Amino acid sequence: MRHHETVVTPPGEHDITDGGPDMVQFLDAEGNRLETNETNAPYAEIVEALTPEDGRAMYRDLVLVRRVDAEGHALQRQGELGLWPSLLGQEAAQVGAGRAMREQDYAFPGYREHGVAWCKGVPPENLLGMFRGVNNGGWDSNANNFHLYTIVIGNQMLHATGYAMGIQRDGAVGTGDESRDAAVMAFTGDGGTAQGDYNEALVFAGVANAPVVFFVQNNQWAISEPNYKQFRIPPYLRARGFGFPGVRVDGNDVLASYAVAKAAMDAARAGQGPTLIEAFTYRMGAHTTSDDPTKYRVAAEVDIWREKDPIKRMRGFLETKGYADAAFFDAVDAEADELAARIRKACQEMPDPELPTMFDDIYVDEHPVVAAERAEFVSYHSSFEGEGAH
Repeated sequence: MRHHETVVTPPGEHDITDGGPDMVQFLDAEGNRLETNETNAPYAEIVEALTPEDGRAMYRDLVLVRRVDAEGHALQRQGELGLWPSLLGQEAAQVGAGRAMREQDYAFPGYREHGVAWCKGVPPENLLGMFRGVNNGGWDSNANNFHLYTIVIGNQMLHATGYAMGIQRDGAVGTGDESRDAAVMAFTGDGGTAQGDYNEALVFAGVANAPVVFFVQNNQWAISEPNYKQFRIPPYLRARGFGFPGVRVDGNDVLASYAVAKAAMDAARAGQGPTLIEAFTYRMGAHTTSDDPTKYRVAAEVDIWREKDPIKRMRGFLETKGYADAAFFDAVDAEADELAARIRKACQEMPDPELPTMFDDIYVDEHPVVAAERAEFVSYHSSFEGEGAH
């Protein structure tokens, strides 16, 4: 005898263009400010506190981040980079989340968080150097409180939770000192929620009441797999099973993304524990430059999301409110051109690293095993000196 029925929605009935009534949103697709309602009311005060200057700064971030991404894509296609994972379409989610972080907060990215890196002050050249293969895959994480890109899907969630528990044990949570209290934000995509590391991290975070915010960018596709092959319950609803709140936000609305992320980070710093944010958005480009999305999704779907473009939306808001004029938009575009030229030149001129430097930052202190491996590596390469001279 069956005690309950399980209802599975047929794949064709999944609407991946509508976030539903639970989605926090402040701007519609044209940039019109939506009325305060039951869903967005808890975050309205944060949005209302933003100044016209804040709005212009967010728009600038969106445009410059998109240009960095476009340049990375072009450089890969021209053979200057080995790979590039595009964030096209996800700029508002990342800029909103990134701007909600304080200097002392730590970000743990996946490998597509170029917008968060920008907001944390990481030079775009660092990202290009990684995908060019000249900086040994990383940078000094503590320089900007921005961890290395993590290629292993979901692994960064465990790193983030562990670091957050460390902050907690250092007494840097809930003190009321805004310059001391800190929290962590961990980023992944919808596909990452199916990984064991992700779920283990949420278990630890919930039990420890750790100061960490899990920011899931639901861009609808885990490489070539749609959501209905990844989960049956949306990510934001699954948070309750781990013992903390979950919120769905319009990931193409930078104001909403900022407000929800700020509220979650403020709560984490105050000692109120984790929050899971699902940014409902869309990956407009390929998963990486080695992928062809036309093989698994239809053009009509992309066209619908193109109308929800986050930059067009924010520009419409600024124009409607009278917060920016044509001169401002022209200046941002000119700055984007200058940025693109700068990072392109820097990328092409990056020197190859000295071979032994890959061993330099493995441990804080000298390690005998690493030292022996370094010596063996140097000796091996030295054995080829002089060959080919004639």
